[in-house]
Amino acid sequence: MEYTIHPIAHIRTDFTDKFGIPRQSGLVPELTARIVFEPEYRDPNALVGIEGYDRLWLIWQFSAAVRDGWSPTVRPPKLGGNKRIGVFATRSPFRPNEIGLSSVRLDRVELNTPDGPVLHISGADLMDGTPIFDIKPYLAYTDSHPEARGGFALTTDAVRVECPAQLLERLPEERRQTLLNVLAQDPRPGYQHEPGRVYGFPFAGFEVKFTVEGDLLTVRQIESR
Repeated sequence: MEYTIHPIAHIRTDFTDKFGIPRQSGLVPELTARIVFEPEYRDPNALVGIEGYDRLWLIWQFSAAVRDGWSPTVRPPKLGGNKRIGVFATRSPFRPNEIGLSSVRLDRVELNTPDGPVLHISGADLMDGTPIFDIKPYLAYTDSHPEARGGFALTTDAVRVECPAQLLERLPEERRQTLLNVLAQDPRPGYQHEPGRVYGFPFAGFEVKFTVEGDLLTVRQIESR
């Protein structure tokens, strides 16, 4: 038996490449995005009542990780990329069905736009254009379990960020602190910690380049793309 699902929407974010995207949703609450529905799902009736929720679950596809076949084990970057863990014990994008799950904040609902109803959200960890398969309300009384164990992913990586003012000022004001918070999560893969190496990623129409020495990340360049 075959099962077929279709995207109901696509997300619009400041990340056109997967490098730099926070490793989990909610790590950078200031990251804003828009959910734009496909034409057949632009009926405002489908969103009646959604404004009563603060947070939503997004079910989506790791569209940049689609491949033939699958492996029962993966090498999480957090473990240095040299230790294999069962795929179902990780949030790796390389899964049998490439399905992702994110909890995001619903900021507002805009019903009348040229693209139909649009959801404005924050805290997403998705690349621009990612297909959304479903949206469900987040219910704190059943979905939140702060006492749960976190396995090997218990802690997040963090670094200090140093960015010259003249570089940061090239960004729109509303994007500056967001970028600093993204960089503070240390965007590098866990297995790429080479002193002196210049890393870069696109963000909000700009190319951001940086180096890391110890726990200090220094922004070297911010240029319009």
